[in-house]
Amino acid sequence: MIRILKHLSICILLFISAVQGKAQEGPDSTLPYSEVPEYAENYNAGTVAARMLDGLGFRFYWATEGLQKEDFDFRAGEDSRSVAETIDHIYIMTIMISNAVNQLSDGPEEGISVEEKRASVLKNIHKINKKLKNSSDEDFESFNLKFANGNELPFWNLINGPIADCIWHCGQIVTLRRMSGNPFNPDVSLLNGKLRK
Repeated sequence: MIRILKHLSICILLFISAVQGKAQEGPDSTLPYSEVPEYAENYNAGTVAARMLDGLGFRFYWATEGLQKEDFDFRAGEDSRSVAETIDHIYIMTIMISNAVNQLSDGPEEGISVEEKRASVLKNIHKINKKLKNSSDEDFESFNLKFANGNELPFWNLINGPIADCIWHCGQIVTLRRMSGNPFNPDVSLLNGKLRK
């Protein structure tokens, strides 16, 4: 009996140590947008559009930071998207935005995990942001959303369409994770773009 108690005590100590270590790790510093980067010195079409994506990246980072499998599977009702399905939707929309800005026709990568999609979203936003910051006002004439049937929509529609939609869905993830018992970090300052000290 004493031997069993010793083993049980060791297991409990190892578990507590692992949990504390995970809690001390904090946000994933290998991914962009744990903080909003410094703003540009000048206002132009590229820097303003890039700043909108900074806000999206920061919101998405923290809306999805620390989610567990039970959070990914959670949905508000039978007819609603789960958190994982919402992340997938954002993932696809960031590919649409990237395709328009980079004049590509890439599709989503098949068979990747929700964690890989999260990382891909943040990296996509970061790459799009860099491109926009270095774009002239004239460049925006070619940043069109292209459809398979040959139709195109201008960058204006990317703003009120996929970009605004991604921001909308970040709020949904925050609500869903609260409902699943894993609320959004209260130290996140959306106004200042960083964690409160």
